[in-house]
Amino acid sequence: MKVTQLPDDVSPSLEDLLPLTNRLMDNVGLVVLGKPEVIRLAVVALLAEGHILIEDVPGVGKTLLARALAASIDCSFRRIQFTPDLLPSDVLGSSVYHAPSGDFVFKPGPLFAHVILADEINRTTPRTQSALLEAMSDRQVSVEGKTYPLDAPFIVLATQNPYEYEGTYVLPESQLDRFMIRLRMGYPIRSEERKVFASHRQGEPVETLGPALSAEDILRLQRAVRAVQVDDAISEYLLDIIHATRRSEDLHVGASTRGALTLYRAAQSLALVSGRNYVVPDDVKTLVVPVLSHRVVGKSFLQAGEFGAAEAIIRDLVDRIKVPT
Repeated sequence: MKVTQLPDDVSPSLEDLLPLTNRLMDNVGLVVLGKPEVIRLAVVALLAEGHILIEDVPGVGKTLLARALAASIDCSFRRIQFTPDLLPSDVLGSSVYHAPSGDFVFKPGPLFAHVILADEINRTTPRTQSALLEAMSDRQVSVEGKTYPLDAPFIVLATQNPYEYEGTYVLPESQLDRFMIRLRMGYPIRSEERKVFASHRQGEPVETLGPALSAEDILRLQRAVRAVQVDDAISEYLLDIIHATRRSEDLHVGASTRGALTLYRAAQSLALVSGRNYVVPDDVKTLVVPVLSHRVVGKSFLQAGEFGAAEAIIRDLVDRIKVPT
């Protein structure tokens, strides 16, 4: 399978890139109403080559956000509805006997697409959840001893209901660590909810949403993210936060090295989305909770699947760390 690549000689300027990011966010905002910050963080994860976990109660727009982001990019899209009886082969694909040739031929599963919507990911068993690990980490799939690369760009948008809901499984720590950002939709304010009524009079708005960017545009933006400058003082500030989570008496497990690198890359992406080619401390502070809260485990809620306490602990740690000037 051919992997889309960006030519090495492409070096767009910041002035050329900012309209692309704005166009993408504006397009998603046509159907996801009243959630500009959620949309911005979703775009940050996409441009930082990360994956997104959207968690909240049913009916607040988790799937809508994922579908709108996928529809805004002119590339392949697959939706996988996770259920308790879903098998890893249903996600990855399997070998099928081809009678004319007498050989087994690999038939790719729905994971072979640019944008994957893993709907209600915590309703399937950990065995099936783990089938996503290699794809999310290495952009490839290994089946029956053979490795198949995935097309770029590749992003998994997973939705899940809170763990206390019946019929759900706690995501393994290794699975959570593969998600760059965890988002919560929250309830819309009254005025925005009134707009939802009007927008749905003629049907589902996301069905008519057209693409705002091409796959090549996304690759160009992802390349530009890696070129965003990070001062040594910002890197030290970021590491101060990471090491504070490891020393905290309230946390059983602190942020990993992968978590630190993810925060670094996400800060570069947020700077680009904000129209800068350099990272500032506020980029790091904005992303600390959505990037780290699902990677740490507090002593009082070990294996409880509750992240609210983790968010409070992380915010308290950040408030006590000196910000570089």
